[in-house]
Amino acid sequence: MRYLCEAYQLGIAIRNELQHTDLVTAVENLDHSVDSIEDGYPSWHPAPLSFRAMVLSFVFMEITGDSYAEFARRLTRQPEVATIFGFSRVPDESAFSRAWRNRFDDACQEYVQTAAHFVVKEVHDFDIPAPEVRSKEEILDEPQVEADAAEDDSFSESEIIQTTRLARDHAFGYFESDRAANASYEDTRFFELQTFMGMVRCGTAQGAARFQYRRGEQYGPHGDTHLRAVKQFESEELVDGFNETTDRLLSVIASEASFRRPVTVAIDITTIPYYGDVEEMPMVSGTKDGEGRAFKFATLSIVGWNIPLVLAVEPVRESSAWDENPPNQIHRIVRRLVRRAKEQVPIETVLCDREFDSMRVFQTLSNLDVNYLIPKRITSSEREVIERIEEDDQEVAVESASVHVEAGSHPMRFLYVPSTSGEGTTVFATNLRVGPDEAETFCRRYSRRWQIENEYKSIKGDFLAKTSSKDYRVRLFYFVFAVLLYNIWRLTDFLLKAGVDDEMDYAPVLTAGECVEIVVSALIPPD
Repeated sequence: MRYLCEAYQLGIAIRNELQHTDLVTAVENLDHSVDSIEDGYPSWHPAPLSFRAMVLSFVFMEITGDSYAEFARRLTRQPEVATIFGFSRVPDESAFSRAWRNRFDDACQEYVQTAAHFVVKEVHDFDIPAPEVRSKEEILDEPQVEADAAEDDSFSESEIIQTTRLARDHAFGYFESDRAANASYEDTRFFELQTFMGMVRCGTAQGAARFQYRRGEQYGPHGDTHLRAVKQFESEELVDGFNETTDRLLSVIASEASFRRPVTVAIDITTIPYYGDVEEMPMVSGTKDGEGRAFKFATLSIVGWNIPLVLAVEPVRESSAWDENPPNQIHRIVRRLVRRAKEQVPIETVLCDREFDSMRVFQTLSNLDVNYLIPKRITSSEREVIERIEEDDQEVAVESASVHVEAGSHPMRFLYVPSTSGEGTTVFATNLRVGPDEAETFCRRYSRRWQIENEYKSIKGDFLAKTSSKDYRVRLFYFVFAVLLYNIWRLTDFLLKAGVDDEMDYAPVLTAGECVEIVVSALIPPD
């Protein structure tokens, strides 16, 4: 295992350098041998390219996600970088392809991936400002992550089950359907069925039948009974129930994490595809590509170095050719989401994507007394500034501006910084006073938004029950419950970590799959 130890040492050395400098300079400052792995080419092989330079190059590409061609072009454009890596000449992409296939054995390849993936995880877990580093989800191998988590012996099975039940018990008491007091089933039976359906990823009829088979025909409702009950929940009441449940979940962890420090949150809109007729379907919207149709939901989530929870959910109602909806007022969705979240935690910064690039959104966030960082769409005005800074041979610029709308006004800034993709310039809008010297570092905070994409993937992939219903009440109920189950998973994982004397990190100890199995086993006792 000596070569793996050395790989981790290399990763630690790069991680430490990245706290103070960029990735290329970090490589330049390395004083690290690679003598624990062997060059696959024999001594007589005509390979003038340095083996150490090749190893560092592959580690670099694995950290950034660069292809062989992209990395070769980088070296061609910047021959001084090739010298930093230790090359006597600039190699082309075919040299890297041949080296990986023929020169690097399994140990060498594992060495490269171990060192690089350690760096990627550390950068994102500890918010190290390193924009060239690829996103964490790109290196996660889901089966391997689950295997690793299953082998974690920090918690016994009884501890996991007990904690999962504790989290579940704080969830169902705040949803009221206002059904008759003499109804055949209590509301909690429907919540149990919905939880079961979401966690085994099946539709209503199949889920109800399987649930009855396991719990007894008299215990669980039929599928059509379940759908009728779901439709009794008004949208506002359902969202209110989610809000109260979230309050309760946060109170459970108050002793462990009071969120006294302001948090960074992300707002985004996710879609649930819809393939039926759109006539008289006012809650169905078009997708960005103009071809698809979908239900849309907006969420506000904690991101960064904190327990990731969805704090607020809002239905999105847009105007479409098949309805008479008024134009979407996205700043009103933002206002409702942030107001709700501020009742639970103090908020420092709000991150949104370009869909929220709007003067009304900027003013709404300013009125709510929060900072914002939002990428701006590139228009002719921005292109003129970009051309000017390129002519001046600059990479960063800050332009002062101001917002004037009916809801108020405030000073703001447009930050022009190099794109994290390595090409072009990205423009961000913010209401903070940021100077040119700190603009690029400040904009790296935006990378925290990647967490919300993983969040949506888990909500829709692990916890959302299947349905083809056209009724929006059903769609909203299913989505809200999927988000609720996601929060329970995250809360359970947090409580498990809090029970051991170790450092907290973002990656969950309890995988979504394990949470599914445990909660289902709690809902359905063994035979």
